[in-house]
Amino acid sequence: MRDPEHEQISREKLEQLQLERLQLKVKEVYERVPYYTQAFKSRGIKPADIKKLSDLTKLPFTSKLDFKKNYPLGLMAVPMERIVRIHSSSGTTDKPTIAPYTRGDIETWSEILARGLATAGITSKDIFQNAFGYGLFTGGMGYHYGVERLGAVVIPTSAGNTKRQITLMQDLGTTVLGCTPSYALIIGEVAREMGVDLRKTKLRLALCGAEPISEQMREDIKEGLGVDVISDYGLTEAMGPGVSIECPYHCGMHIPEDHFLVEVVDPNTGEQLPNGVQGELVITSLTKEAYPIIRFRTRDITSLNSEPCKCGRTLARMSRVTGRTDDMLKVKGVNVFPSQIENVLLKIEGVEPHYLIVVDRTEAFSCSDIEILVEVNDSIFSDKMQTIEKMEEKLRLALEAVLGIQTRIRLVEPKTLTRSEGKSKRVVDRSELSNLK
Repeated sequence: MRDPEHEQISREKLEQLQLERLQLKVKEVYERVPYYTQAFKSRGIKPADIKKLSDLTKLPFTSKLDFKKNYPLGLMAVPMERIVRIHSSSGTTDKPTIAPYTRGDIETWSEILARGLATAGITSKDIFQNAFGYGLFTGGMGYHYGVERLGAVVIPTSAGNTKRQITLMQDLGTTVLGCTPSYALIIGEVAREMGVDLRKTKLRLALCGAEPISEQMREDIKEGLGVDVISDYGLTEAMGPGVSIECPYHCGMHIPEDHFLVEVVDPNTGEQLPNGVQGELVITSLTKEAYPIIRFRTRDITSLNSEPCKCGRTLARMSRVTGRTDDMLKVKGVNVFPSQIENVLLKIEGVEPHYLIVVDRTEAFSCSDIEILVEVNDSIFSDKMQTIEKMEEKLRLALEAVLGIQTRIRLVEPKTLTRSEGKSKRVVDRSELSNLK
């Protein structure tokens, strides 16, 4: 345990620390960020009104839309002279979220990640192959600094050039691989094609983040790489990776609550929900200097558990993210999350861990129909057409049992769907399908 003073803190002491930091942060944003000044005033709130931790609910939410309206740096709480680095989200569908950092932010982030890596069971004796993307994306540089702060060796490969990744694992004795779950699947696939058994290397752990990971996908990665898989959660608005991370007991992702004040709220009403109840994760940053966030609605669906963990840590844990409020599809009046579809598909023998949901939209989240393209292994396609039809029917029935609606299934041969070395795109409009390679 890297920081037992905070990782084993009592709930009473933690809440006192959180309140002190919240009060200071609320005062800072009220005085320095015009958006928050106006948002507080519109609700009749002043910093002095935050007298206890439960007063957090008096504060306004911050959303993705607020970042867009204040693009690029309208939510910054310090002058540009204090900024030493800028990252951003991908911005593939709209303007990206810009994330500036002070020198103090970099130090804090590095320590948060070093603590998280230690939580995952990584030590200064490990060799960490960092296959998260470097550049504007927060993953590469974030983990790089965290690994160095921990005292381990970092190999900054970034994503891509998969055969070289595998060769370096063999030659340099990589013990920990860091990458997205999608890329971990690709590495396992390419290793098999190369005739390389990664179980015979020193690789012992895969740290996967930047996109949701289902339990079945975790099992597929374990099978492909021959190692345990630890999940990490982060987002650009909060700081980057390290907002929460699993320990080897796999009973939720530990949140450094001395840095992040977390809630789960009803996505429709915004009301706080009790521990154990699924809802939308909301984060308030307590120590971030350049771009502090107040009650940021992440749109990620999860639940919280404040009971002490088997590992000895007392900080709250969040469950695996099961979907996003903006990923939800309403198909024939039924709410459907891509994660539900993935959980069904990957449990069926013969199905590869690659699929694509093609939607015919009538509105932003409403669809008249969906078609699911599913990769299956060579044995299915090398058999008779009757076998393919039976598999399609099997998948249709399995999905109908879970979703409550009928779906169209189209089996495709291995390697048909586009691979991603970063975040995978699981849902596309039918109009985009012709552009896929």
